[in-house]
Amino acid sequence: MLEAYIKQFEQYLRIEKNASEHTCRNYLLDLREFDGFLSEKGPSYISGVASIDNLTIRAYLGLLAKQNKKSSQARKLSCLRTFFKFLVREGVITDNPAAAVRTPKLEKYLPTHLTVDEAFALLDSVPAGDVQHARDRALLEVLYSTGIRVSELVGLNQGDLELNLGIIKVLGKGRKERVVPIGKKAIAALTHYLNLKDTAPGTDDPQKGRTQPAAVFLNKSGGRLTARSVARFIDKYVQHCGLQRSISPHSLRHSFATHLLNAGADLRAIQELLGHENLSTTQRYTHLNIDKLMEVYDRAHPRSREKR
Repeated sequence: MLEAYIKQFEQYLRIEKNASEHTCRNYLLDLREFDGFLSEKGPSYISGVASIDNLTIRAYLGLLAKQNKKSSQARKLSCLRTFFKFLVREGVITDNPAAAVRTPKLEKYLPTHLTVDEAFALLDSVPAGDVQHARDRALLEVLYSTGIRVSELVGLNQGDLELNLGIIKVLGKGRKERVVPIGKKAIAALTHYLNLKDTAPGTDDPQKGRTQPAAVFLNKSGGRLTARSVARFIDKYVQHCGLQRSISPHSLRHSFATHLLNAGADLRAIQELLGHENLSTTQRYTHLNIDKLMEVYDRAHPRSREKR
């Protein structure tokens, strides 16, 4: 029912908004899922795009509530709002049916992070070996050293690396570019991987599917690595080093910020490194440091404890 409009929206995302491949893929997946919902209901439920109203959107969210987290529901609703806003702009419909639907209240949670010892154990769990092991060690080191998002990691191109200067260029949310420093350990792991990759048999074969511009992190087929693959690699090494909890690529980002904050880094500096638009987003990391705050308080405040 909506496929023709979805294709128009895709062109809008790619050409006018210059959205990333990751963003386009997620929008299209969510819209086609909604279209599937409408198709299952049949023409007696919805006669056309103009007959979709807020009750239709609420019915869809009600279905999602049975099988999706509230964060996923909120993301899908945001996608529908953007899509119908586009259709209003194009004159296809007169009102945005998703605009009046309230976003599900999201659960508040403390971000998962590793201790310094756990982070080191995870990084050191990758064995020396072939180009794939070198790649895995490099991507873990880069994630922890820079705090970049996994989407930013897999989007890195070789032209983004200025390893002699100790920096990399990152294309973040909203396609905003920022420059972040990268540590010596990560530079060494990345250099080792790039040397192995460039000398591995068959890497010069034009049929290997290498992308242009040249991606930094490649899969076995020579294509750009995906965020899902990175998550899978991390799961493997988490199990290998014996950590008894779930660790995601985002956990390394939280660990990066937490460890910097614990070491005395300025919160605004961390904000710049993470690419957060609002300081309030970065301030979530302060909740992770209550033990550190209590230690400072007990040591510094004259009335914190009885003097002996």
